[in-house]
Amino acid sequence: MKLALQWPRTLASRLWLVFLVGLILAQALTFAAQYYERYESTKTAMLGNFEHDTATSIAILDRLPADERLAWTKRLQRRNYDYLLREHDPGIPLTSNDLAATAAQSLQVALGSNYDLTFVEIPGPRQHFQAQVRLADGSPVTIDVRPSVRPLSPWLPFVLVGQLLLMIGCTWLAVRIAIRPLSRLAEAVENLDPNAHPVPLDETGPREVANAARAFNSMQARIAAYLKERMQLLAAISHDLQTPITRMKLRAEFMDDSVEKDKLGNDLNEIEHLVREGVAYARSVHGATETSCRISLDSFLDSLVCDYQDTGREVSLRGQNGAIIETRPHALRRILVSLVDNALKYAGTAEVEISGNASTGVSISVLDRGPGIPEEILAEVVKPFYRVESSRNRSSGGTGLGLAIAQQLTVAIGGALSLRNRDGGGLCVTLDFGGDQ
Repeated sequence: MKLALQWPRTLASRLWLVFLVGLILAQALTFAAQYYERYESTKTAMLGNFEHDTATSIAILDRLPADERLAWTKRLQRRNYDYLLREHDPGIPLTSNDLAATAAQSLQVALGSNYDLTFVEIPGPRQHFQAQVRLADGSPVTIDVRPSVRPLSPWLPFVLVGQLLLMIGCTWLAVRIAIRPLSRLAEAVENLDPNAHPVPLDETGPREVANAARAFNSMQARIAAYLKERMQLLAAISHDLQTPITRMKLRAEFMDDSVEKDKLGNDLNEIEHLVREGVAYARSVHGATETSCRISLDSFLDSLVCDYQDTGREVSLRGQNGAIIETRPHALRRILVSLVDNALKYAGTAEVEISGNASTGVSISVLDRGPGIPEEILAEVVKPFYRVESSRNRSSGGTGLGLAIAQQLTVAIGGALSLRNRDGGGLCVTLDFGGDQ
């Protein structure tokens, strides 16, 4: 089974990986170079001292009386070697080409011209050899050597761990500083709402961050201006069309009764309805300009449902939560009226259901038992002029602006509109938004 290494998916993870691995490799190379330099320096210093010290020690022992030599061996003893007043231990010939061989060569240089040396290697887990010399009176002296070099101080590992922690902290800080502007920009793009007042990004900081913020703010202003211009154009055209339509309807009234007159009247009514829907859609972009106020949601929905019931429509209300929310009531009413009218149009009945609370978020659902909407086009029906019905009959297919107006006003009040088909048939349109108690 092969393990495939994958490149991290997020920019933060990639920067973290590159910075941390790069710093660790650089630290490792620095440590390796320092370790090697200290090892060589320590070995050179040890061998130099070793030559001088052993030559001096053997000369002292050679000049001392035999009964005083034992006491002096304690004084001449060092961390890596000491002096034994006896023959060497059993061993094997010294043939290794390592630190022990180098130390033996140093002994040969220091003592070889005055004494005969015999070297043996003592097998074991660490390097260990003995060199035997004979003093002037024939007494044997064995130099017991355990060569070792310590290029690292005991405190150095703790320093290295501290440096590693410092590198991790600096890497985290660097990645955070580099990613924070991108996160703010992504959040601003995600929350970009042409219907609401633009919230400019902070243009302070490094030059690249400030340039990106200025570019986003400029783009946001251009989008808002472009949409405002389009909506104004749509509203102006729709408004100006109402006057000639009214004149045409008045002229049609003076025509003799005929089938053509009725057809002309129906066509003018359809055009007038479409124009009014266009004006309503254009005005819905200004829903965010309505002043917010606190309302009792239960009373608001009860009033809306009672208005329908007074006209003989089958609309019911289910659920209560006692929430006092802050919202734009006219925009909220237009949303619910559009949803209820749509349910009555296709199902003949509608049910308004409320759930949730003001602190966790309120949900208002409008349910019907109509034909529903195919799953593949649920996301398309909130687009302007999109109609589920393929016919051009306005009485059955509508103008395609009802749900688009509701969607735009929902965004304006800071909510979210979702559609789903009900089990057993019908449609459920849910308006989710938050509020304060």
